[in-house]
Amino acid sequence: MTKKMLARVAALARTSRPPERPSADWIAEPRHFDPRKPRLAYRTVFISDFHLGTPGCNAELLLDFLKSVECETLYLVGDIIDGWQLKKGFYWPARHNDVVRAILKMAKHGTRVVYIPGNHDEFLRGYTTLAFGGVEFAQEAIHVTADGRRLLVLHGDEFDGVVLYARWLAFLGDHAYTLLLKLNRLVNLGRKLLGLPYWSLSAHLKKKVKNAVSYISGFEAAVAHSAAERGATGVVCGHIHSAAIEQIGTVTYYNDGDWVESCTALVEDYSGEMSILNWAERVRAEAMAARRAAAPLALPA
Repeated sequence: MTKKMLARVAALARTSRPPERPSADWIAEPRHFDPRKPRLAYRTVFISDFHLGTPGCNAELLLDFLKSVECETLYLVGDIIDGWQLKKGFYWPARHNDVVRAILKMAKHGTRVVYIPGNHDEFLRGYTTLAFGGVEFAQEAIHVTADGRRLLVLHGDEFDGVVLYARWLAFLGDHAYTLLLKLNRLVNLGRKLLGLPYWSLSAHLKKKVKNAVSYISGFEAAVAHSAAERGATGVVCGHIHSAAIEQIGTVTYYNDGDWVESCTALVEDYSGEMSILNWAERVRAEAMAARRAAAPLALPA
């Protein structure tokens, strides 16, 4: 199943090239292949929870992000490909191909890409000593920031068992959560028709639910405690679709969020400072600024 799934994804990515390109050149584009705007430069970018292979993946915003940044190291912190859903039914639109191609292009043009599989792409955990297309696979990693701090990087699903007492409310369970994401897509389809930018209904509801907040707090504490026991000064994870930077005891907890609900990334600048980049919010602000700029000036009476 694993080899067949990988082969099918790779074949789809190859066949998505523009028809006029020879097959050997499907990835051979210049580094700045999107000329619309200058790229944002970072030392390190951490992103996770794309859930490629599901309708919930916000591939359009993710692709826009990948085309808008450059970095020395890119960490893919798990749940990039949703193997759970692909086993139920193969869903793989062209935009998901484009995301894979964009990452492979980054690797080809000098970015170190490290893929740490999560629970939804656990079928790749058997390949964590190998490299594929210039992408390194690892169970976890230690990242040393520009200012010398040691950060443990892992997906985080192994800490779910520590906080089982605070699992999602029933409507945030697996099947109902999928329905909530479908509703989220319908809401944003309506917003798009009205000329409004992306907004996450599911992320908004999650923040309002007391048990969800309790679960997140318990998860953060468990991850930070494990990192402290291993001598790390910080930990980077994904898994719970909730971007955050928190100081928990001696450990700085970082969560890079997701590209299903909030569309966020964790970035490190060249001084070692870490921050959350909310791409949906950034695109929304740019769209509002463009509308204001295009609006006719009111003439004095």
